[in-house]
Formats: sequence, structure tokens, C-alpha cells
Amino acid sequence: MELSKKTTILFPPDLHEQLTRRAEREGTSLGDLVRRACRAEHRFSSQAERRRALDELLSMALPVGNPDQMKRESVPASEELRASGRPARRAS
Repeated sequence: MELSKKTTILFPPDLHEQLTRRAEREGTSLGDLVRRACRAEHRFSSQAERRRALDELLSMALPVGNPDQMKRESVPASEELRASGRPARRAS
């Protein structure tokens, strides 16, 4: 990852100490820790991460039909409702 933009962030001493200790425990830098926290909090991801997620979704063998099939399966036709004795709901 190219690091080419610089930002100065002022932390209260106690937060700076906590973050520095955590970065040391994780074997990383304070800057990397803050960058990861920003990505996680604001749900930013790299193009490669988004591509991997898409590839995972596409590789799943989900029992899903096309949109017309799913609609027929989830919303009974008015004739079926009348035959079952349930009153038909009006569109709102």
C-alpha cells in the first residue's frame, strides 16, 4: 500500500499510551493501527478486498431462483388466497 498523504492527529496522553501499547502487542505501528481502525469503523475496503468478497459470494451454491420465481414463491397469487379462505390484502 502506498502511503503518500500525511495527517496529524492529536490524542490525549492516556489514549496515545493505550494505542501505542496495543500496537506493540500486535507487532505493528501506531499508524497502521489507526488506519485499520478507520477502515473498520467506516467500512472502507480495498478493491482487492471487495473483489475477494464478490468472488466468495459468486462461488456459493445457493438454492436461489431468478427474481420472477422468488416472487411467485414468496407472494401467493390472489387466486390462491381466495381459495384458502383468507382475505386478499390490498396494495398500499
